[in-house]
Amino acid sequence: MSLSNEPFQLPEIVRTPSRFRNPIGKYRLHRTTACTACGRCVEICPYGVHIMKRGKVYIKNQYLCVGENCPRPCHEACPENALSLKRNPDFDALGDFRWPADLLVSTWYMAEFGTTPSLGLEYKVGSSGGGFDKLRILMKKKTPGFDDISDDDVDVGVVLNRRNDNAHRVRIEVPFYGGGMSYGSVSIATILSRIKAAAALGTFCCTGEGGYPDELKPYDDHVITQVATGLFGVREETIKRVKIVEFKYAQGAKPGLGGHLLGDKVTPGVARMREAVVGFPLFSPFPFHSVYSVEDHKKHVDWIKAINPQALVSVKVSTPTDVDMVAVGSYYAGAHIIHLDGSYGGTGAAPEIAKKNIAMPIEYAVPKVHRFLTEEGVRDKITVIASGGIRTPHDVVKIIALGADGVCTGTADLVALECIRCHNCESGRGCARGIATTDPDLMQLMEIEWGTQRIINLFIAWRKELIRILKRLGIKSLKELVGQTDCLVHLDYLKDRSTV
Repeated sequence: MSLSNEPFQLPEIVRTPSRFRNPIGKYRLHRTTACTACGRCVEICPYGVHIMKRGKVYIKNQYLCVGENCPRPCHEACPENALSLKRNPDFDALGDFRWPADLLVSTWYMAEFGTTPSLGLEYKVGSSGGGFDKLRILMKKKTPGFDDISDDDVDVGVVLNRRNDNAHRVRIEVPFYGGGMSYGSVSIATILSRIKAAAALGTFCCTGEGGYPDELKPYDDHVITQVATGLFGVREETIKRVKIVEFKYAQGAKPGLGGHLLGDKVTPGVARMREAVVGFPLFSPFPFHSVYSVEDHKKHVDWIKAINPQALVSVKVSTPTDVDMVAVGSYYAGAHIIHLDGSYGGTGAAPEIAKKNIAMPIEYAVPKVHRFLTEEGVRDKITVIASGGIRTPHDVVKIIALGADGVCTGTADLVALECIRCHNCESGRGCARGIATTDPDLMQLMEIEWGTQRIINLFIAWRKELIRILKRLGIKSLKELVGQTDCLVHLDYLKDRSTV
């Protein structure tokens, strides 16, 4: 985050392998006793899958094997035919349509290496058959004058205060920040990993509606504190600490339903933070029963500005059919950021019937809001942030070309921490990987420094891919991409798919 003219230094990529003994890869190699340890496979494999140790050859990094995509397949080069290759059935059991196995494992790869996978994994789109998966970016084969441009000359930052009022002048160095995941819904290690990564990347991360744990206070300058309908953990003291305060009026994955934290997640620490009773479920009602008009909404915004006059105010809403009117109303109420949360997002705790049947898909909501704010003459005075299903840097480009200024991430952060999308987020002991849990034993599965570096690596990989795409589009600044729908094509209306 930039509050001065000092140049921002990107954090270093540090290879951060899986915390589990046997990472899941797309392929499995099998070596028979016919192997003579000639070392041919060690010699030709460019991915370090085979190692020679004490005169014997072993398969060490099987998950890095690109299988049929390998330019020098070891199983074909083996002089003794001692190697065989097949698909990994564990890989094929992973994921869902929005997060298929390829997208999960490619995200793990980026979180380990800080770069996109070169072969064997689809890292650009999912398999949902709609939404972002039906949109493609129209790349130019060659852009004159862009071949020699340095990555440092391409600006992917976003200015968050466009009102030029008395609030903080805040610019984030990457076009994304972390969405709200509350203390109680995920482990404190998950929260701190996201916050520390945001600080290193020059951006922010939101607390969610579970309060402001003491562990977050060293990172105040990179925290967005959330005020939601349950008012859990809302304190004037924490509102004064931060540079951005977010009102959450609705969540895209469950609009009109409010929030729900099951009793087995309400541990003594969570109960103390939320001023609740241990073991009892907690509900955030819908809506704010003090807000039924723009005038009521303005009173909320004014309340925050009275407590912290320099705070930026973000307004998070879902995507009803009149979301354009909601957005312009938020501008006139004094908000700096309108955060549109679409129906594709949410954790495994969000009910399927809500995610699939309520609210407008984000790719329809964003251009509608962008167009209406432009017609009202205020588009350049408010920042539009989109969330709800942003999984890849290609999704980021698509939603910005549709009219957003930046995005808010959530599930992608958790996938970097090796989430497998098992959809048990709502249970205290449901998350077998220690991410969305409050169980003391399960929380020990993840170290904060490991998690922080994984998220840093992922988003550096995103940043590099964003810059590569912008260069291919002939664009030096991300803000030039906003609303440029001519950079996109929908597959249903494309005759020649070889152009994308």
